Amino acid sequence: MIKKWIALFTAAAMLVSMTGCAKQTAAGTTPTDAAATEPIKLKIYVDYADDDTKIPYDYAVAALKKEMPNVQLELEPMARDDGQKLKTYAQTGNLPDIFQIGVDTMNIFRKSNNILQLDEYAADFKSKLQPGSENLLYHPEDNHIYSFPFAGKEYVVLYYNKEIFAKYNLQVPTTFEELKAVSKTLNENNVIPMSIFAKEKWPCVSLFDVFATRLEPQGIMKLDQLKGKASEEAYKKAAGQIVDLVNSGLFPKGATNLNYDQAAALFYEGKAAMFLNGQWEIQGSTEKLGDKVDWMYYPSYDAAGYEAAKGNWSGGGSLGGLGVSPNTANKEVAAKVASFMAIKYAEAKYTMRANPFVATVVDKQPEVAFPAMMDRLAKDIPNIKSTTGFAWHMTNPKIKAALEDNTQRLLTGTYTADEFVADMDKVIEESSK
Repeated sequence: MIKKWIALFTAAAMLVSMTGCAKQTAAGTTPTDAAATEPIKLKIYVDYADDDTKIPYDYAVAALKKEMPNVQLELEPMARDDGQKLKTYAQTGNLPDIFQIGVDTMNIFRKSNNILQLDEYAADFKSKLQPGSENLLYHPEDNHIYSFPFAGKEYVVLYYNKEIFAKYNLQVPTTFEELKAVSKTLNENNVIPMSIFAKEKWPCVSLFDVFATRLEPQGIMKLDQLKGKASEEAYKKAAGQIVDLVNSGLFPKGATNLNYDQAAALFYEGKAAMFLNGQWEIQGSTEKLGDKVDWMYYPSYDAAGYEAAKGNWSGGGSLGGLGVSPNTANKEVAAKVASFMAIKYAEAKYTMRANPFVATVVDKQPEVAFPAMMDRLAKDIPNIKSTTGFAWHMTNPKIKAALEDNTQRLLTGTYTADEFVADMDKVIEESSK
């Protein structure tokens, strides 16, 4: 493998020699070994905010130093702003060499030529891709590769504190009415029923999707693809149910001002009995709460609906991962680094974060056993009948922006389900023209 990278840097040095930075011999041989080991600096813009993002990044960087010692990465932690800062970098011509990207921003960058097509650099990555995961790699519109994914299919999970539930003789709710009753009891005992970091918009979209999938398995993706309207029963009832639960006190006051750290602390400290996040939260919650924590199936409108929709999960897999700027001075090196980092990200998630839901095959054993919640979820995967997507999986920018804004408004308690339906249908109609 080392020989492969040495050959790569030799090729890069040959390009430099053409500009006078190095000299070829009269016989046309490659540049000197000294030139091949010249430091290459790359700027990288990725999520680096908590253990689930920091540990995989640090692991990948340590591996990169051994594999490509003359590559130096300059990290800028990604802003959790739905890609706005990255889009600004593109507009101003300041894209980092390597950046983390979701499918919505990817589609914008494809049209504006702000992302490098990676097909010719993907041989090693493709050899490690999980079987059946081609949809995570190839763009469906042109069958080209624009990013190297590290996450496989992921899921929205409702966590709960078993100790709190036992203390107040509460059963895991299977219907929304039961959820309201649980909320009432918890509020009477000064316990926040459910924590959510609604300052970020994607959890608001995911909450709405959870409710919508009780009646419509396609969830938010049906709206994203302009195949449905918010006035359909599944979406109208989902919006109404959220408003009803907000009014019943399910969420903490000022939920739309809570960031992840604040919302997670409420759950970890036993101040909140439930927490909404992705399955990547399993490791963190287990570390903080041990066997006190578990996950529940999503409640539904009645007992029959609960059983019928158990296999309809919110979340899924889509394009996204590490992309490369087309303006980087070292396209081949940057692409190889992006591929290598994505593979090592997945490796760290599997071995160090006990997360089996990764895009590439990992040939190492986990350092610790999977937490009980992860093991239970992994065993339940064969029973999953349908998945949808996260907000970052949506490809229609107008629908995505409207859904993010309007689902967040539903959590304020000042925005009605009728207003939500009217506003969303207006955007859907305009997008369909």
